[in-house]
Amino acid sequence: MKKSEAILSVLFLFLACSFGNAQSLPEKADAESRIADRQTYLQELGKQLKLDWPKNRALHIVCHGHSVPAGYFNTPEVHTFDSYPHLWHKQLAGKYPHAVINVIVAAIGGENAEQGAARFESDVLAMKPVLVTIDYSLNDRRIGLERAKRAWISMIEKAQAAGVKVILLTPTPDTRNRWDDPQDPLGEHAAQVRALAAKYHTGLVDSTRAFQERVEKGAKIEDLMSHVNHPNRRGHELVANELMKWFP
Repeated sequence: MKKSEAILSVLFLFLACSFGNAQSLPEKADAESRIADRQTYLQELGKQLKLDWPKNRALHIVCHGHSVPAGYFNTPEVHTFDSYPHLWHKQLAGKYPHAVINVIVAAIGGENAEQGAARFESDVLAMKPVLVTIDYSLNDRRIGLERAKRAWISMIEKAQAAGVKVILLTPTPDTRNRWDDPQDPLGEHAAQVRALAAKYHTGLVDSTRAFQERVEKGAKIEDLMSHVNHPNRRGHELVANELMKWFP
């Protein structure tokens, strides 16, 4: 082979390898950063929920967060049985009539993710849950994105280390926020939650988008809210319905 031909061969091989690597990088990134699959993420839990007595056992689900999962409506009123943890519990019980399901609310009104992370082991993992939901973004605006991110990561990693499945929730609305502004703090926190769900391959309930879509279809945001930043029963039903999508 002539020297010029050898050089061309090496160059061609280099370009082919470079192109191949370039093609594989997005695929690799996509594989390493994506939200869990609804069809398979809770597959094992679904099998346990279908067991009959005496093979079944009590299954604990913990809803962790602030005032919304705690059931606050027009503060200081608390409507436990109109909040999404209870509405979701009823839907689960209807879908799995032979299961013993305990939906435990570990939420505290006014709390942010740092405070929730500080008691995560004692108030959440101590319940021996099979599934945990995390919903703190409304109040995380007070501590900012970076501090909130560290707290959410702490909770996610502790849950996963204990073998517990996780569903993250983007925030329900604050009627003062601007959905069309990408720099709106609530929108930034919603984006951060989506990114964490992708990074850690957890479940995601995009409450923010669920409300946006309902409004785009003609609903008034005021008809979904009991307070400036607390949903009413109709708003909580949106979240409960999104949670049920993880049990296909």
